[in-house]
This record gives sequence, C-alpha cells and structure tokens, in this order.
Amino acid sequence: MRGGRRFTDRTDAGERLATALREREIDADIVLAIPRGGLPLGRAVADALDVPLDIVVAKKIGAPGNPEYAIGAVASDGSVWRNERAFRATDSDDEYFEEEREVEAENAREKADRYRGERSEPDLTDKTVVVVDDGVATGSTVRACLKRLQGTDAERIVLAVPVGPPDTIDELATEADEVVSLETPTGFRGVGQFYENFAQVSDEEAMTYLEA
Repeated sequence: MRGGRRFTDRTDAGERLATALREREIDADIVLAIPRGGLPLGRAVADALDVPLDIVVAKKIGAPGNPEYAIGAVASDGSVWRNERAFRATDSDDEYFEEEREVEAENAREKADRYRGERSEPDLTDKTVVVVDDGVATGSTVRACLKRLQGTDAERIVLAVPVGPPDTIDELATEADEVVSLETPTGFRGVGQFYENFAQVSDEEAMTYLEA
C-alpha cells in the first residue's frame, strides 16, 4: 500500500482497530496498551470489546552518544530485544548494552508501578491478550513487550496497531500469534504522518485512560 489513510486521532484509530479485531473474530480477554501513546487507543479498544485495560511497559536502549537511536529495548521484567544490525553499526559493546539494559529495565519498572498505583499486575494465564500501540516504526519497544508476554502463561498474544511499515509488520508477525495492522504503507516515514492530530500524550493524561 503506497499511501495509507489518516486517522483523526488516537481514539479514532483505536475504534477502527476494535472493528478490525471483531471482524477477525479475535475473542480478547484483556487489552494491554504501551504507554504513553498506546493508552488512548487501548481505552477505545477495551471499551469496544468490553474487556479490561492494563499496560505493558518497555524502554528503548539508545546508542552511545545518540540516545534517540535505538539499538534495542527492555521490558519492565528485564526481557530484552537487541537490534543486532543497529548494535553493530554503532560504538556499542556488550558491557555498554548490559549497563543500559539494567538502567532502562528499572526505568520501565518504575513507570509501570507509577501507572498502576495500588493495582497489581493482571493474571494473564490462559488469556487472549491484545497488545496495542499507536503505531510502529522500527518496533523496538513493541518487540521487548512481546518478549515480556512470551514469558507469561498467556494462551494467545495478538498485536494490534493502526500503522507500520511492511517490513516491520512482517518481522513482528514472528513475535506474536497474530498481528493486526490497519495500514502497511510503502511510503512510511513516521507514525505521525498518518494522524491528523498526533499531539504528545503526557503521563498524567495517559494514566486517566486507565482510570476510565
């Protein structure tokens, strides 16, 4: 697909995702959103499917001297994904990666605790889990989140995103039992280009979706 439709905002994208999940007859037990941008979508999907909403958290691991360039990502339990191609293309080494993994895993744990407050982690045993984000580019944080869930007793893991480049979506299909992507445009430059309103979501706003 060369172009790709635009979504009004994250809630609109979430409502369209919910429709696609119903059309595929995916019988979800719980929706896990990736903060921050995944929570407005997650709320819309969870409400439409009438299931609980919770979170799964990961933080990217940046390259030396270039923290925005992800060489991997780590989830709140320490589950890690390393982008070997990016790792080799930078000045990274195993010692640096392990040090950053520990730091970012702790950051992810703190974020998960802050978002959940007094609530405990959901029991995913024998559940069909739908993981939602507002889109993927390289998919680093999504991959770490999926690795985190592969370590649980969830029966089925479904990744649902509004948009992502074809190569990333194809690669993610090997990490989840099913991937639902509304758009896989060949002209992908960034997630924001497919939204009319892609304003940044603050932690405070994101947490309100968990309270709904």
